[in-house]
Amino acid sequence: MKSMRPLPSIIDFCMLLSAMSKIKPHPPFSTVISLYRHLLFLGLRPNIYSLTILANCYCRLNFVDLGFSVLANIIKLGFQPNIVTFTTLINGFIHSNQFEKAVPLLDKILKLGFQPDMVTYGSLFKGLCSSGDNAGALKLLRNMESYGHFMPNVVIYSTVIDSLCKDQLLPQALRLFKEMKVKGISPNVFTYTTLIRGMCTLGQQKEAQEMLTEMLRNNITPDVNTYSMLIDMYCKEGKVGEARDIFVHMIERGFVPNIITYSALLDGYCLRGEMDEAEKLMDLMVENGCKPDVVTYSSLINGYCKSKKIDKALGLLQEMHFNGLAPDVITYSTLIDALCKDNQLKLAHQFFKEMEAHGLKPDVITWNSLLDGMCKNGQIDEAIATLKEMESSGVAPDIITYRTLMDGFCESNRLREAMDIFSFLTAKGLHDLRAYTIMIKGFCKEGLLAKADELLKNMEDNGCFPDECTFNTIIRGFIDGRDISRALELVRLMRIKEFAADNHTISSFVGLLTDPNIDDADKDLLKKFLVIRKNGRSND
Repeated sequence: MKSMRPLPSIIDFCMLLSAMSKIKPHPPFSTVISLYRHLLFLGLRPNIYSLTILANCYCRLNFVDLGFSVLANIIKLGFQPNIVTFTTLINGFIHSNQFEKAVPLLDKILKLGFQPDMVTYGSLFKGLCSSGDNAGALKLLRNMESYGHFMPNVVIYSTVIDSLCKDQLLPQALRLFKEMKVKGISPNVFTYTTLIRGMCTLGQQKEAQEMLTEMLRNNITPDVNTYSMLIDMYCKEGKVGEARDIFVHMIERGFVPNIITYSALLDGYCLRGEMDEAEKLMDLMVENGCKPDVVTYSSLINGYCKSKKIDKALGLLQEMHFNGLAPDVITYSTLIDALCKDNQLKLAHQFFKEMEAHGLKPDVITWNSLLDGMCKNGQIDEAIATLKEMESSGVAPDIITYRTLMDGFCESNRLREAMDIFSFLTAKGLHDLRAYTIMIKGFCKEGLLAKADELLKNMEDNGCFPDECTFNTIIRGFIDGRDISRALELVRLMRIKEFAADNHTISSFVGLLTDPNIDDADKDLLKKFLVIRKNGRSND
């Protein structure tokens, strides 16, 4: 076109520049700018359309200041900026994460007498919501209504509702949902799917089911995203059969499952240990042209680890590498945890180093798995060194970290060090049930029954109420210490709180009946307890 004489008009070149700036997935904005400059060199006079294309290219390259320079040039050349020009600049602020400048620019546009269109508002809502500024989005929603140029539509309402749900602000999302219906704006499949997902995230399965029923009653057909989310919801509840039925139903209705659908159902099978079904589903997705991703493999690896088939899990890791997939932190953490539980600490450390070598930063879950493996194997000093390494890497210990170390110290007869951690936690106001139970077990192990009893009494004073595990732990401590009277007192207290002795505790009581060191009076108490328990179970 540049070599044609006479040159084509600026309108013809604008069509070319516009088309180039929309090329997916990576528009050549710099090339468009260079071509525009060359056209000016050839003597072609710009128009408002070409200048707006130029401003857009600068803005998309994050040079918003140059976009405003183009605006100044538009005015200088005697052209009148239009709403498309200003929307381009607003989009520039949004694209460059300068959200705090986008809304004030809208206010200035309004004062100049311009009327924003739905494209302008849509860009602003999308930007505010993607940045998590829900308050800003809600304020803009009210301003939009007061301006009266355009009323919010289903897309704008759904965008804000989606953002609220993602931030787990479900009550506000439901109020907005109710508001749009009162105003006669009918929710669409995206609106309903967003709300159902928000409810599922908060564990409100019943409400999610009711929302689905309302959606179907209003003749709104679920899409693939809705079906995928429902399958995920049922799988997380352990209702894999129902999830499978939904999977079959969606296929029968002509919907093609995507990677999210397959991964959700596959994860459900893995969590239940149904690895044969998981493998069949994996084969089906490959057969249907859906390539497994990191999430898919991580679910399978997790399933095999939980089924104690670590060799199969390691084989899948090699398969991932072969297929060009890079394991993520979750993949490695799952394997490291399984290896530590299987006492394969050396291999666990190798994978830990491998993930770091691949630029992956172990998270607190990864570190906790290593610490637990060390403590279970009596490697307490190594665990302390690992804790220091963990903190120096910028990962803060959590309550599970402290529990793990406390339990390790108690099992290694280093009660004083366990008590130091416990005191550190309580001084910070952290009264954790499991931490109390671990310390009670530690005192019982050392024969310090009075201290264990005192700690049990202190728990409730600190608003931390003992559970069934706590009672069984201290009762066994008193049984081992041959204080049958106090053990049975604790059993009665446990029953008042509607807890039950577990099999380990009952076996400990039964074992005392044949112990020659137990006097006849205590044996009579034991027999009465066991008869009462037997009768109680019969009545049940």
